[in-house]
Amino acid sequence: MSGKTIAAATRPKAARRSPGKEVKQGAAGLLMVIPSFLLLLFMVIIPILTSVRESVTDENGLFTLEHYASLFTSKAMRSNILFTLNLTTTSSVLALLISYAAAVYLRFGTGRTADMIRKLYLIPMFVPSVIATYGIMNMYGNHGWIARVIEAFGGEGFVRIIFDYKGLLLANLWFNVPFATMLLHAALSGIPNSMIESAKDAGAGKLAVFLKFVLPLTFKSMLVASTFIFMGVIGSFTAPFLIGPNAPQVLGVAMQQVFSVYQEIGQASAIAVFMFALCAVMGYFYIHSMIKEDSAAR
Repeated sequence: MSGKTIAAATRPKAARRSPGKEVKQGAAGLLMVIPSFLLLLFMVIIPILTSVRESVTDENGLFTLEHYASLFTSKAMRSNILFTLNLTTTSSVLALLISYAAAVYLRFGTGRTADMIRKLYLIPMFVPSVIATYGIMNMYGNHGWIARVIEAFGGEGFVRIIFDYKGLLLANLWFNVPFATMLLHAALSGIPNSMIESAKDAGAGKLAVFLKFVLPLTFKSMLVASTFIFMGVIGSFTAPFLIGPNAPQVLGVAMQQVFSVYQEIGQASAIAVFMFALCAVMGYFYIHSMIKEDSAAR
């Protein structure tokens, strides 16, 4: 018996797959991927390419960069961009700080208060944005519940909260703090108690334990939470449309106004592409940090 015959006879069954079976498995895998690819193609890729094309096309179908130039030369549009960036940055930082503090308290806190917060803090995630915005209007409006209580006790008036920057900041915290707290609390729950106790037994104080153990082990989750918060705030529409100021506006509302009221498709597409570029920059730093961390781990 030749060497080839012996090798074929002793080869494991898993390694003696027929070409036809491999083709069938490849076709089955391709069929499973096609629905996701088509969804990505028609819901993401084609709309992005269409927006890019319309943003660099004038009314006659010729190439132009006028729509992008107006983003930075128009006083109103510059105000909208600065207002959006300011609101997004402030909301993201505050939401991340509040979420991290809440997650640390839920992880290491004990008692009835901590148990009650664990049961209730996820409720805002299941409230639709329209309902939540309507609740904010009824609670903090000039004729809302708080204003009525103040007037009932002889107060002269209630400080204006909604329909300006403060109202949008409040809404962004409502929508983003619970989700970020859930992500950070899951990361903190993965830190074993034995590690914390060992550090304390070695003489490390609470601040040292936090800075040297807790914070580094949850840094990756902080990046994930900050990315999702940034994306959610900069792309929000419902709350800014209902309780935001008339001027300046966030870019999402400004884009809707330009598209539906003024019917300037090219300008609206330029705003959409600019917002996508901002999100892409944030996504780049997140992906770069993840790749760098994985490379260091290897």
